[in-house]
Amino acid sequence: MHPMTANMRSTTKYQQQREKAIEAAASIFASKGYHGASTKDIATHLGIRQGSLYYYFKSKENALEEVCLMALKSYVGKMEAIFDQELPFEKKLSMVIRAHLSSYRENNAALRVHNEQRLYLPKGRRDKLKDLGSTYRQYLEQIFIDGVNKGKLRPNLDSHFAALSLIGLCNYWGSMLSRERGLSLDETINKCTEITMHGCHQ
Repeated sequence: MHPMTANMRSTTKYQQQREKAIEAAASIFASKGYHGASTKDIATHLGIRQGSLYYYFKSKENALEEVCLMALKSYVGKMEAIFDQELPFEKKLSMVIRAHLSSYRENNAALRVHNEQRLYLPKGRRDKLKDLGSTYRQYLEQIFIDGVNKGKLRPNLDSHFAALSLIGLCNYWGSMLSRERGLSLDETINKCTEITMHGCHQ
């Protein structure tokens, strides 16, 4: 076997194992909370010795950071995929809302940990997360700007305010979807889309 091929396979295997370790940390933090969890809990969940966990994380704090980064990278990745498509404004906005809310219903432990526990990280580590969060908001803001330019929204719309408001709306109802399994995902998506597009007018 060519050395480079073996190297690549080794790297791929490590990345797969590291992703499993991040997922294990997300599950433990989601169930026990950051302060209630230990690296031993994460290692046990993963089925490895505690000492082996340091192959993937330098500390519990580092594990929390990686969980939050994984959540946001997935979050932003979905937004980028939607943003790059040539679609009518209404369809694009509906897809964004669906992707945002579906993340909560998919039992996305990493996203819940990010939303609820990221403040346990020191400021320097939180700044990385803020940058990714800002990227998501900027994409959404541009979608609103495009809607204004195409005559789908009123000309004086504050697109920055609209983007932040929609994120807040989706975060609230996403949290409800993760807690109340009987709440309809499709109905919630439709209502959030309707109120965003048409407000409370008759």
